[in-house]
Amino acid sequence: MNTTSLLAASTTVGNPAANIAIFAIFVAVTMVVVIRASRNNATAADYFTGGRGFSGPQNGIAIAGDYLSAASFLGIAGAIAVYGYDGFLYSIGFLVAWLVALLLVAEMLRNTGKFTMADVLSFRLKQGPVRTAAALTTLAVSLFYLLAQMAGAGGLVALLLDISDRAGQSVVIAVVGILMIVYVLVGGMKGTTWVQIIKAVLLITGAALMTVMVFAKFGFNLSDILGGAQEAVSGSANAKVAARDVLAPGAQYGGSETSKLNFVSLGLALVLGTAGLPHVLMRFYTVPTAKEARRSVVWAIALIGAFYLFTLVLGYGAAAIVGPDRILAAAGGQNSAAPLLAFELGGVVLLGIISAVAFATILAVVAGLTITASASFAHDIYASVIKKGQVDERKQVRVSRITAVVIGVLAIGLGILANGQNIAFLVALAFAVAAAANLPTILYSLFWRRFNTTGALCSMYGGLISTIVLIVFSPAVSGGPTAMLPDADFDWFPLSNPGIVSIPLAFVLGIVGTFLGKDDEDPAKAIEMEVRSLTGVGAEKAISH
Repeated sequence: MNTTSLLAASTTVGNPAANIAIFAIFVAVTMVVVIRASRNNATAADYFTGGRGFSGPQNGIAIAGDYLSAASFLGIAGAIAVYGYDGFLYSIGFLVAWLVALLLVAEMLRNTGKFTMADVLSFRLKQGPVRTAAALTTLAVSLFYLLAQMAGAGGLVALLLDISDRAGQSVVIAVVGILMIVYVLVGGMKGTTWVQIIKAVLLITGAALMTVMVFAKFGFNLSDILGGAQEAVSGSANAKVAARDVLAPGAQYGGSETSKLNFVSLGLALVLGTAGLPHVLMRFYTVPTAKEARRSVVWAIALIGAFYLFTLVLGYGAAAIVGPDRILAAAGGQNSAAPLLAFELGGVVLLGIISAVAFATILAVVAGLTITASASFAHDIYASVIKKGQVDERKQVRVSRITAVVIGVLAIGLGILANGQNIAFLVALAFAVAAAANLPTILYSLFWRRFNTTGALCSMYGGLISTIVLIVFSPAVSGGPTAMLPDADFDWFPLSNPGIVSIPLAFVLGIVGTFLGKDDEDPAKAIEMEVRSLTGVGAEKAISH
């Protein structure tokens, strides 16, 4: 037995019985909230957009809840603890990305007054093919994102319940998937939004509490925390870790040219991906007016910004207090940094609370993703393309619920495959798909009057297919010990994140398709969409549809 195995064997964190009890209390409370919220789900609008009954601040907290996924909490804290400066680049990317979404996309999408992303894209283009493409890209992004959350659930619960074998972790991932399906089937958007709000409050409060405790341990001196982190890393038993300077760039993305290109690719995917994430965009339709949408964005940015500052202290604090060797040897690997830090700071009770918060984070985000994906299929493909709009609301909701079950089962299977990967990295892959498949078409639809259906289809399908093909043949899937399929070897594409190739390609394909296409789009529709997106005139009319 090597030292790493010995260390892992001796690291039972906290009390598994106490951890399960805190989990159970959280699940019971949120289930009561979801059931109460579901009593008002009378129409499809109630089920899909919560009846547009949420205020700006409520929706802002829910957006923060949707956006601050398990990757933000577990993945980034772990990446900073192990790689230092390079890990913090995830925080910076996720936060700056939010500004791109706000300035370019959010209010204009809300002003078109529609219901899913596909409604906006098909406003002035051919309904059938564009809706189908948009629904497929929504499903692809949601599945990649779900993959990350499920992998996070496996690692987290493995650490807390001391389950080190993959079979036990697979059972845990399946339980998370089943719980998520129940939330969506029972509560719809209204139930999931309340779960998001509860989870966001718990997550930000928990992170703030831990940040203050880390500061208190180092006499409220940030320099001491950073110095302690560097000292702990330098003293690591692993020569590779000990050689890192965690206060300077390059620990993870330094060295070879491929590594530096990988970093640029990751940055592009993070910064441009948010504005194409369907589950974040759908949040803008749960408020009654564009003014409330703006208020919700202000609230969201304040909460998200504060949280990412906390991750800096938590990551370096985990390196200084827990040490990189213990983090890497724990059952959840890098993703264990925050729970291990909680255990060092506040024992079994704080660990149980922080873990329940992380678990809540995973449950809430997967529920939000599932409702977005199932709503997109039911509303865009089933109701609009297959039934040509001739469908009653109850049937639409039923189809959405069936889709939610199918997506849940798929997510469980893929989550078991991806178990053990760093979840911040897996989320970056979802961002790459969103940035390539959705963002170019959204921007061209809103800002380029000549843009047509052929351009939209070339951009969406080209971005989606190129991103997925490059991910499949990248080192993330095969060819190395940390890959999803470590025993296989077909990684001819050198970069782990394909954003640097697939995002520009999708923009170019949109232009080429537009000039090659002979579509007869109605110019009056383009003008109407331009006026509505910029001013909001006519948006309320669209809401009542």
